Amino acid sequence: MNASPKLKTQGPGRPKDMEKRAAILDAAKSLFTQGGFAGTSMDAVAASAGVSKLTVYSHFGDKDNLFREVIRSHVQERLPDDLFDFTPGSDIRTTLTDIASRHAAMETNSESVGTFRAILSDCQSGGNPRFGRLVWEEGPARMHKLMQRLLEGAASRGQLDIPDVSRATTQLLALLKGDLLIRRLFGCEDCAVQFAEEVNANALAAVDMFMRAYSPRHVNV
Repeated sequence: MNASPKLKTQGPGRPKDMEKRAAILDAAKSLFTQGGFAGTSMDAVAASAGVSKLTVYSHFGDKDNLFREVIRSHVQERLPDDLFDFTPGSDIRTTLTDIASRHAAMETNSESVGTFRAILSDCQSGGNPRFGRLVWEEGPARMHKLMQRLLEGAASRGQLDIPDVSRATTQLLALLKGDLLIRRLFGCEDCAVQFAEEVNANALAAVDMFMRAYSPRHVNV
């Protein structure tokens, strides 16, 4: 009597496909950071990921979309959408401090800075401006939208007093950046440990200043 066939517990090929997709994204992150958009080929991504070029195209369609997914993955790994889901009763300062610390660390890490350098180089050398727009849409523009939604919710519940939420969002994000990103871009941080401490201290100071500017004023009668 033949043995009964084993039942499959997972869909055919799906785990392997997800592993390949992750490998392609990891390879693309590294190569785009090193060589910029123009200097990175789909052949190079495929070779680095250990897959065929056809597999890269089947997962991402074209290089533009792969680049967008790389940027999206980089940002959302560090600042997922649900981080901005503020629930009633939560402390807005605590929520903002968590976001600020993560945002500051993401903005100044080597991968982000390498991407900024690559994009600026491409734009300066006559590269297509859409690459910079992709970074803007998936990074700063997305961050502004999520932060504005969070602040609008806090203001509607009386936890903040903000006449112009869009402007306040821009102010907070500018406070978080300080001069740290530009210093990192120019390679002007003298000590890595001291710089990391400064990044976190600047994030906390930014939230403190923002809260002092927009906390509701309670007038004693």
